[in-house]
Amino acid sequence: MSSQSDYTPPKIWKWEQPSGDSGWRYAALNRPVAGATHDAELPVGKHPLQLYSRATPNGVKVTVMLEELLAAGHKGAEYDAWMIDIGKGDQFGSGFVAVNPNSKIPALMDRSGPKPLRVFESGAILLYLAEKFGAFLPKDADKRTETLNWLFWQMASTPYIGGGFGHFYHYAPVKLQYAIDRFTMEAKRQLDVLDRQLADNEFIAGDEYTIADMAIWPWYGSLAQGTQYGAGEFLQVHEYKHLGRWEKTIGARPAVKRGRMVNRAIGNPSEQLHERHDAADFDTKTQDKFAK
Repeated sequence: MSSQSDYTPPKIWKWEQPSGDSGWRYAALNRPVAGATHDAELPVGKHPLQLYSRATPNGVKVTVMLEELLAAGHKGAEYDAWMIDIGKGDQFGSGFVAVNPNSKIPALMDRSGPKPLRVFESGAILLYLAEKFGAFLPKDADKRTETLNWLFWQMASTPYIGGGFGHFYHYAPVKLQYAIDRFTMEAKRQLDVLDRQLADNEFIAGDEYTIADMAIWPWYGSLAQGTQYGAGEFLQVHEYKHLGRWEKTIGARPAVKRGRMVNRAIGNPSEQLHERHDAADFDTKTQDKFAK
């Protein structure tokens, strides 16, 4: 095994602001303190629900949920979705920090009550919306508990995928065998956890489509497709047959296709909707792709 033996941690760690050639596109935005870096108000649209996000896997969870609610007939789930350009540091604007002091997307403001209510962290937003509209969270105690088991499994497990495997395999300017081996092993273990669960269940938490599926699909569905981090062959994702079946089932849902487009700014332009303020924002040509 290769090793990096020329580094010894200092007795007291001190932050050294990275240079422009640090090798990671977001390195210059990282800092060891919280709070706003500049004044910037957030826009507010016509609907009670205001989403400030980007179509990363965490952002896609919430837009899929909102589109699924609308598809199920919950008109109160109409929303405005505003693009937060995390590459430019929009998440550190004063308005965004007021909604999410952790400066991470997605963040939601619900203005339907007597005073605006902020909701941040993608799992919290899914749970909030499920309870608000009484949808995609089973009322049966056993099924509800199982759904929440898997919702919180995703929130706890995925940092090992994004900040662990994804960072060291795909983004890190220096490739460290120890780190890549460590997090590849964990990524494959998690894929196996899901594959075993889906061997006996149609959906993640059982026989119902729930917020657990909406939370897990944007991350592990893209891994199963082989598109996330370009790591399909490296991870041998074809081995996970049940996960692959589930990924295709969820990905074929019209609301999932719409939700994946919202606040997207990469890839095929026909699959991007930078802002979403009305169902009509999905133009006629695009809507044809979502017909059942």
